[in-house]
Amino acid sequence: MSITLIITAVSIGIIHTLLGPDHYIPFIMLSKARGWGAAKTALITTACGAGHILGSVIIGFAGLWFGINVLHLEAFEGVRGSIAAWGFIAFGLVYFVWGLRRALKNRAQADDAKINTTGWVLFIIFVLGPCEPLIPVLMYPAATGGGVWAMALIALIFGAATITTMLTVVMGAYYGLSFVSLKPLQRWGNALAGFAILACGLSMQFLGL
Repeated sequence: MSITLIITAVSIGIIHTLLGPDHYIPFIMLSKARGWGAAKTALITTACGAGHILGSVIIGFAGLWFGINVLHLEAFEGVRGSIAAWGFIAFGLVYFVWGLRRALKNRAQADDAKINTTGWVLFIIFVLGPCEPLIPVLMYPAATGGGVWAMALIALIFGAATITTMLTVVMGAYYGLSFVSLKPLQRWGNALAGFAILACGLSMQFLGL
C-alpha cells in the first residue's frame, strides 16, 4: 500500500468530517441541552463515529467478496445517505417541537434529564449514514494494490482520522462553551438542539453536505 493512499485516507477523513456539520453539531448541541458530562459526550461521539464508518466498511467488504461493481455500491451508499439525512430531519423536527413545547411551558431542562434515548437515536442514524469516499476512493484501490489486509488497514486509518477529528471539534466546543454563560438560553436548549439537527439534515439532503 502506497504512502500516497495513506496520506489521502488521513486527508479525506479530516476534510470530509470538517465539511459535514452533521459530524459534530448534533453532539455539541445535545451535550449542552442534555447536560452531558465530558466522558459521556466523548463516548457518544466516538460510538457514533465508529458506527458511521463500520457500516460502509461492512458494505465495502461485502462488495469485494461478492464481486459487486463499485458503481452499484456507490448507488447503494447514496440511498443510505438519503435515509440518514431524512433520519436527521425527522429526529431534529420532533426534538425541536418537543423542546419548544417545554420551553413555552417554562419547564426546567433538568426535569427531563432521565430521558436517555437521544444518544441511541443518533447512533442508529450514524450507522445508516455512509462515508461516501471510503469505498470507491480508498477501500477498492487499497484492495487492488494490496488485497484484503490493505483494504482493512486503509479503512482503519480513515476511521481513526475521522473519529479523531470529530472528537477534536466536539470536545473543543464542549470545553470552549463551558467558559461562556448560556443561562439566558438554557430554557430553549432542547429546541435549539433540535433546530440545529434539523438544519444538518436539510443541508445533507438538499445541499449535499
